[in-house]
Amino acid sequence: MKALITGASSGIGLDMAKYLAAKKYELILVARDRKKLEELQEKLPTKVTIIVADLSIEQKIKELYVVIKRENIDVLINNAGFGNFGYFTETDINNDLEMINTNIKAVHILTKSILKDMEERNSGYILNVASSAAFQPGPLMSTYYATKSYVYQLTEAINYEEKKKKKNIYVSVLCPGPVNTNFNNVAGVKFGIKPLKSSYVAKYAIDEMFKGKMLIIPGFKMRMTKFFERFLSDKALLRMTYKVQKKKTK
Repeated sequence: MKALITGASSGIGLDMAKYLAAKKYELILVARDRKKLEELQEKLPTKVTIIVADLSIEQKIKELYVVIKRENIDVLINNAGFGNFGYFTETDINNDLEMINTNIKAVHILTKSILKDMEERNSGYILNVASSAAFQPGPLMSTYYATKSYVYQLTEAINYEEKKKKKNIYVSVLCPGPVNTNFNNVAGVKFGIKPLKSSYVAKYAIDEMFKGKMLIIPGFKMRMTKFFERFLSDKALLRMTYKVQKKKTK
């Protein structure tokens, strides 16, 4: 069995690699940091292929697929992604576009390409990593929230299509709340609530994926938050989200 994980050099991606390695999966790990990938490769008790690629560049995404096309990927985990913080007119446009490419375009291209291969074999699992941010608009992190909403809704639609096709393929989306990773440092924020451990989120997500669950939300608090949000108006959600985001300022 073989798994491809993007954004595998740190955080949830790294812990997913460790968990799948313990399950004897061969791994193809993708990230921009060669040193971290090589260090992880040496530690894992399974065959690991590393690929250094910047998934904010469309051509690099397509080149990655060309390289792994013949690998017969059993599990695809689209984990690469990042965020930023600030009023929409004040964030850097180039950083916004890199985020859109990484969080959306890479997920879209790899999911479509590898899903076609899985359909030919009639087997496979895809896990797209989104966020609890996917469920509402996010003032002060507007681009990030929008990218994760795209991932969530795309995955939900694809999952339904595969069921209608009666394919033996499971497409899931992971929507965690705060997780103790390097995300907040990259985005320039601090969490307002206690984050979950990355290792817990990784294990929970993979276990739920293998059970065929479409929407995966680790942590009781976040599942309850998702439940109660349905009773709020759009205006109330916007106001609440803005207040939560404002508290993240470092």
